[in-house]
Amino acid sequence: MKQTLYRLFDHEYLGREEARQILQNIAGGQYNDSQIASLITVFLMRSISVEELTGFREALLEMRVPVDLSPYKPIDIVGTGGDGKNTFNISTASCFTVAGAGYHVVKHGNYGATSVSGASNVMEQHGVKFTADLSLLRKSMDSCRIAYLHAPLFNPALKAVAAVRKTLGVRSFFNMLGPLVNPVIPAYQLLGVYSLPLLRLYNYTYQESGTRFAVVHSLDGYDEISLTAEFKVAMSEKEKLYTPEMLGFPRCVDTDLDGGKTPEDAARIFDAVLANTATEAQKNCVIANSAFAIQVICPEKRIKACIAEARESLESGKALDTFRTFLALNS
Repeated sequence: MKQTLYRLFDHEYLGREEARQILQNIAGGQYNDSQIASLITVFLMRSISVEELTGFREALLEMRVPVDLSPYKPIDIVGTGGDGKNTFNISTASCFTVAGAGYHVVKHGNYGATSVSGASNVMEQHGVKFTADLSLLRKSMDSCRIAYLHAPLFNPALKAVAAVRKTLGVRSFFNMLGPLVNPVIPAYQLLGVYSLPLLRLYNYTYQESGTRFAVVHSLDGYDEISLTAEFKVAMSEKEKLYTPEMLGFPRCVDTDLDGGKTPEDAARIFDAVLANTATEAQKNCVIANSAFAIQVICPEKRIKACIAEARESLESGKALDTFRTFLALNS
């Protein structure tokens, strides 16, 4: 690793196979925490290449605990994290909104590394017991159209670096990899990213994979559709810039989306969204992200129709009923 780090510090790039081997070595415990932290720092100081990202991804997928949920053709809704905005759990709330609207969802999540509450934090706050039992995951999909996959149970490399990531508290290339290594390899994906260069990188990567996708980025730096500014959506066949007003939403401000100071704070906001008692800004943000997820699954639907479906899921109580059924099965 020492020689590799010297090369990286000298502005060299890893080849695809070399990147794959490094991730395998991390999972095998061959590097100490300081070496892993140094590796993470390299990719904070420069952009990751397509070859590097692809090699890292291939290693993680090769080492994953495979989960076959392909008959459900599910979608995953996830942000890379690392935008420094400390929003509430928008992607997770959107997952239950989309499931409430009648679509299958497989959420791949983890504890927050750069924010107060990641998806796994909010699940734990509600007593969810994480599992890799395929029969239980399928039962959850059959009963409420959603299953939750806690990332460390399915990928040893992510578990191996969890402590380092938490200690550093900054975004890393593992934030970039998380959305790409859902062990189900879902048929559809809505991914939020914190920068335009990353949007282009994922757009290229997904074009190669065959997954139907949308990559979203709010131009003021959010890794989701925040409705605080214009946002870009890149899909398989198009790329478009939207304003909140184009979709009938008022703009909100940063404080409207804050996730609070503790996982308990974030969980209370999450609950209020699903109970349809949240603020208009919180609810609209979830509806917007859910709508574009629905459009990924159903590209023939106009976005206004997808917004109506997402809104109906929240306001009718379907999203909340889905969550309650999920908790009964998974707690």
